[in-house]
Amino acid sequence: FSVPCSAILSSYLLGERLNLLGKLGCLLSLVGSTVMVIHAPEDEEVTTLEEMTSKLKEPGFLAYASILLALCFLLIFYLAPRYGQSNILVYLTICSVIGAFSVSSVKGLGIAIKGFFAGQPVLQHPLTWVLVITLVASITTQINYLNKSLDIFNTSLVFPIYYVLFTTIVITTSIILFKEWVAMTVIDIIGTVCGFLTIILGVFLLHAFKDMDVSLGNLPQVLQNEQPAPVTRDDKNILIEVDNSSIAPEDKPKVFVLYT
Repeated sequence: FSVPCSAILSSYLLGERLNLLGKLGCLLSLVGSTVMVIHAPEDEEVTTLEEMTSKLKEPGFLAYASILLALCFLLIFYLAPRYGQSNILVYLTICSVIGAFSVSSVKGLGIAIKGFFAGQPVLQHPLTWVLVITLVASITTQINYLNKSLDIFNTSLVFPIYYVLFTTIVITTSIILFKEWVAMTVIDIIGTVCGFLTIILGVFLLHAFKDMDVSLGNLPQVLQNEQPAPVTRDDKNILIEVDNSSIAPEDKPKVFVLYT
C-alpha cells in the first residue's frame, strides 16, 4: 500500500496532482503486489543464529554484500555530492542498496527475539549485536537520504521509484541469502515476475504522466486528434508573394515583400 497511499496522501495533503493515469497506476501497483504475494516463495527454515551465521558466511552472499557496499560508498562519497540535487535516482539508490542490509538484519533479529523468549543465550551471541549495529546504521542512512530526496523532489515521484528499487534489491537479497526461490515452480516464477512488472508499469503511469490534465470528464477531448499546428515561417530574409493567384496574366506585375 505504500505506493497508492503516498500518492493519494500527497495529493490531498500536499496539493500534488493525481490524474486519471495516476489513479490507474495506483490500481496496477495493488494488482501487481497481490499477484506477487500469491506466487511468493516460502521462506527457507532458518530458526537459529548459528544457521543465520552460516548463511551470512556463504561466499555468494559475501561477494554480493561487498558489491553493494562498494556501490553504496561510490554513491555516497562521489555521486551524491555532484548529482544528488539534480538526479532523483542517486539518493533513492542509496536507500535501496542499504535496504538489503536492513532486511537481512531484521530477519536475523527476528530469529534472535524468538530465541530470547525461548530461553536461548542470544545476548551472548556476537551476531546479535552485529545485526543490531547494522540495522541502526542502515535505517539511519535510509532515513537521511530519503528525507533529502523528499526535500528536493515530488513526493508522488519519490515513493514509487523508491518502492521499485527497494523491492528489486530485497528480492535479489532473498534469492542469494535465503535461497527462497529454489523450490519454486515455473508458474510461480512467471507469476512473481509478471506481478513485479505490473508494479513497474503502475509506477510508470503514476509519475510519467503526472503533469497531464487527464480525467474522466475531459478524456474524450484528450483522445481526439489534435489539429495540426500552423507552420511558422521565418520572418527574416523570406519572400512573401502577395498575389495568391496560381496563374497570373503576363502583363500583371507580381508584388513581393522583403522582410529583413
